[in-house]
Amino acid sequence: MAVTEQFISKEDELEIIDAIQNAENKTSGEIRVHIEEHSELEVLDRAKEVFVTLEMHKTNARNGVLFYIGIRNRSFAIFGDNGINNAVPDDFWECTKDVVIEHFKQQKIKEGLVAGILRAGEQLKKYFPIQENDENELSNEISRG
Repeated sequence: MAVTEQFISKEDELEIIDAIQNAENKTSGEIRVHIEEHSELEVLDRAKEVFVTLEMHKTNARNGVLFYIGIRNRSFAIFGDNGINNAVPDDFWECTKDVVIEHFKQQKIKEGLVAGILRAGEQLKKYFPIQENDENELSNEISRG
């Protein structure tokens, strides 16, 4: 079993995907989670690289959000696309990141991701409310590297 599969159970993964769906029901924003064992890059540089690899920059409103986790590095980042970053205050992701990290410190990985994802959905709906013709532009599945 790969390290990334040991990090969260299948049941936890389903709960995280459910949180993504619930968050996206409130906003036109698109949320993804990526987990990998290790990267030599700085966490934000790697998150940006994964963001592009997953083609998250191709959403209509440029409102994709990536929750990135590097297991061995114990690294975590939230990376938002230009559409979000141009619309929100500079510290927009800090409180969401803090909520996730507090859970992580207690070894509550799933709970941290779920809380962060739901908070991101609540925050994003202020700037990117759900539209009548909204479609899910990105997969809700957790990607692994």
